[in-house]
Amino acid sequence: MRAAVWHAAGDLRVQDVPEPGEPGPGQAVVAVSFCGICGTDLHEFTEGPVLIRPAEHPLTGHAPPVVLGHELSGTVVAVGPGGPGELEGRRVAVDPCWRCGTCYWCVRGDYHICRQGGSVGLASDGALAPLVTVPADGLVPLPDVVDDQMGALIEPLAVALHAVRRGGVGTGDRVLVLGAGPIGAAVTLAACAAGAAEVFVSDPVESRRARVLRLGASEVFDPQDTDVRREVFLRCGRVGPDVVFECTGVPRLIAQAVDAARRGGTIVPLGIGPGSAELRPISVTAFERTIVGSLGYNRDLPRVVDLVAAGRIDPRPLITSIVPLADVVRSAFGPLAAGAQDQLKILVDVRDPMITG
Repeated sequence: MRAAVWHAAGDLRVQDVPEPGEPGPGQAVVAVSFCGICGTDLHEFTEGPVLIRPAEHPLTGHAPPVVLGHELSGTVVAVGPGGPGELEGRRVAVDPCWRCGTCYWCVRGDYHICRQGGSVGLASDGALAPLVTVPADGLVPLPDVVDDQMGALIEPLAVALHAVRRGGVGTGDRVLVLGAGPIGAAVTLAACAAGAAEVFVSDPVESRRARVLRLGASEVFDPQDTDVRREVFLRCGRVGPDVVFECTGVPRLIAQAVDAARRGGTIVPLGIGPGSAELRPISVTAFERTIVGSLGYNRDLPRVVDLVAAGRIDPRPLITSIVPLADVVRSAFGPLAAGAQDQLKILVDVRDPMITG
């Protein structure tokens, strides 16, 4: 079968690879329909290895080269011994977290921060291929009202929902989102679904600002010509937003996020980027602000499916392009690496009725 295989930074090839074997215990094989391209995939393409380990992964035993892709929808074709065999033939989204199940964090239920954990598409071959092996525990059935394209957006929406839950966003809250890329846009959707009264978004790209307005943002700002902190402070009755989400991974914006939050407010950094951030401790301590980390998701995918199925979240406006697997390097990774500003979420059409190369 054909797959998009990462070999090194700048070296992503669509090539023939073997089909997965029969799934073992705790595993399932899924025939992929669509796979989204994540910022993590892009970082691996431009500067990896970042999260890809250069040697064998301690949990999966997989070493590069590796097929990328972890934001997927598809149909279960096989389930390993002891797994949910009743899901064979079902359409699913997938929580791609491999977990050991025995460490301190897994036993507590925090499998997403497992000591040895990793992700499909980074620690094992991923979903930019017609067939992929995934954790059986991560299979999330999709109802008929959630089509395969929406199904491929469940995973990034779960990242956003987890962050909104970590930030404690509730009915009537005012929220500021720094960055309107794929995750910032998803956070906007999740915050609105959580009952936020107002969601303000800051981003320097005009097309992204226009898009998040259509997703439910109350007002958008260009940080290049606006004092975002001041403007949002004034719109929040000279109090400030209850929760601020930093979705860019730009280190210098962490301090800005802290200073923008109200007294007693919460800051959720979920953008992942290189470098160190400078932060004045007094900005946190003197105003009793809380900084809460947020990584991925923890049983959040089923919640997102329910929200999408109920019509409380419509993820379709996140999709800006759909490209075929054969053209994924030229039509997706290339433009994204070059800084294409007109793209938000690119889906790759991986469907192959023959499941063969």
